[in-house]
Amino acid sequence: MKQSKYLKWFGVASTVGMLLILLGGALVTKTDSGMGCGRHWPGCNGQLIPDVITPEVLIEFSHRIVTGTVGILILVLAIWSWRALGHIRETKFLSIMAVFFLILQALIGAAQVLWGQGDFILALHFGISLISFAAVLLLTLLIFEIDRKFDTENIQIGSHLKWHTIGVTIYSYIVVYTGALVRHTNSELVCLDWPFCKNDAIGLPTQFNEWVQMGHRFAAALIFIWILYIAIHAIRNYKNQRVFYWGWIIALILVSSQVITGMTVVLTRLNLYLALLHSLFITLLFGLLTYMILLVSRSRITKE
Repeated sequence: MKQSKYLKWFGVASTVGMLLILLGGALVTKTDSGMGCGRHWPGCNGQLIPDVITPEVLIEFSHRIVTGTVGILILVLAIWSWRALGHIRETKFLSIMAVFFLILQALIGAAQVLWGQGDFILALHFGISLISFAAVLLLTLLIFEIDRKFDTENIQIGSHLKWHTIGVTIYSYIVVYTGALVRHTNSELVCLDWPFCKNDAIGLPTQFNEWVQMGHRFAAALIFIWILYIAIHAIRNYKNQRVFYWGWIIALILVSSQVITGMTVVLTRLNLYLALLHSLFITLLFGLLTYMILLVSRSRITKE
């Protein structure tokens, strides 16, 4: 029991740490601090610890320290969970995913510093970190399930909800990628109005950056409509399945918050705090959707 208690806290610390990595990476990108340490990695400006601290150096170097520290936590969590919960079918897979994608995102970040990467490759960085976060989150939830705190036993869903859950989760990753592409191609303020690029001249985008920005807005609108539809379906049909009922209500709240912060980021001309909230909401939404996938994989599927 004591081991379970310590493992829980370790899981929570690792999940929060992974969230800090994601937000730290977003902060690096949004403040253009990626070259704060120059073309040096893992050192900073030719030193192990930089002696000249500018805001860019502070942000980039802090992000590296957090990534390294949390990386150790996640490695320990993966090994500990493997040994303590290896009998649960998802444990080993999630442990491997958490470590593999954390290392992969670190390598992509290092490659960007040392050699530079194209915008389309850099846009993958946030998404890869997101997969690692989801794996760590699900590992932590598996640890808490030991005490049966969650009502996840003997659940059943209709095939309609199953396929919508799988579809919207996969699609959410596309939305994440388009959002990252907006940042890395510097397309945030190419459209200064909302919801259309130019409210006084509604029409198709006229150049690449406008296509990137409006493509992301279209993708975000579609996921909002899709999750709204699923939430209405869950509210009508799953009142007795609390984990799905409340899960999709929370998903609707998160995707609504995502849309609102996306709008206000544009209208406030890239307010940093709102931009970080924008990243936070999509991270939490993706984590929740992957948990729904986990539940779907365990559920007994019925016809609707």
